[in-house]
Amino acid sequence: MVKLLSVFSFLLFFLGCGGESDPAKLFTIQLEGKQNKFQQNQEVGVTIKNKKDIEISDVSYSIDGKQLPLSNGKLKLDLPTLGNKKLMAEISFGDESVEISKKLKLLAPSAPEIYTYEIVNTYPHDPKAYTQGLEFDNGTLYESTGKKGASTVRKVDFETGEILQNVALDNSVFGEGITLLNNQLYQLTWQSGFGYVYNPSNLEKIKNFSYGESREGWGLCNDGIKLYKSDGTEKIWFLNPSTLEEQGYIETVTNKSIFNKANELEYVDGKIYANVYQKESMMIIDATSGAIEGVINFGGLKGKIKKGPEWDDTNSVLNGVAYHKERGTFFVTGKNWDKLFEVNIRKKK
Repeated sequence: MVKLLSVFSFLLFFLGCGGESDPAKLFTIQLEGKQNKFQQNQEVGVTIKNKKDIEISDVSYSIDGKQLPLSNGKLKLDLPTLGNKKLMAEISFGDESVEISKKLKLLAPSAPEIYTYEIVNTYPHDPKAYTQGLEFDNGTLYESTGKKGASTVRKVDFETGEILQNVALDNSVFGEGITLLNNQLYQLTWQSGFGYVYNPSNLEKIKNFSYGESREGWGLCNDGIKLYKSDGTEKIWFLNPSTLEEQGYIETVTNKSIFNKANELEYVDGKIYANVYQKESMMIIDATSGAIEGVINFGGLKGKIKKGPEWDDTNSVLNGVAYHKERGTFFVTGKNWDKLFEVNIRKKK
């Protein structure tokens, strides 16, 4: 009987609030200036619009499960990751509580710095290779190539351009990025929804793996612990190298917008170097936050290539980046390029 009275009292309360049956619709979150884009660590004024003037006893705010204390009517957006976020407000009134949300975009705190390059060495490169991924391991260059019917994974002598080993993929798949971790070579395919794991010593296939929520397979790299996978969206996914399960993601953002053009990837000292799809540039992304901290202008490099029979003015673009730890330099090339460039990357003066 007591329980029935409690339910009856609850219904009377909401009927008295204008017949609103969903308590979440009684309140909305209002942000300073009615904006929805903010920078990391920015302080933002926030209020709760109370549509029925209900007495509120408490409000707490959070994003991604992190509590954000309110100070003088403002929240400090000191979150570790950037991109599309959902601000949650838990509102207590009477003996009840309700949770409401508001979408916002959390952007980088500052604009990307501009970098340029200097060529250290130039080496021959297979002009038939529609390059999708590059990576060094113990001085050997591993390369993945794309296009259906022409996709491969191979070992290359980077100084001579000689193909040391070459394995063709099934004609139905389009090869994409590669990375090596724990003595295993991982390779993505584009739209087939799966990738491959190889023995790097002989390129013998060990197994296939399927994607989870990520849309497609684009670029791949690792930080020594986990894999990073781009998929043609603003997201770079984390993969467990043992199970290949997706375990979260970061979103790539500048100080002005969320950006979705990360292609081939390389990880160096906490940063992800990512080719910008179909552009003569590369991003330097903070691997923790997703902030695009730098942009490398590779303008002029494409002009040094001799166009062969496989050349396509639209698609024969800069793609492929590998870091040589012992030399401390980057190696870059492109799709159907006849040259591989060893470069130093430096901040533009």
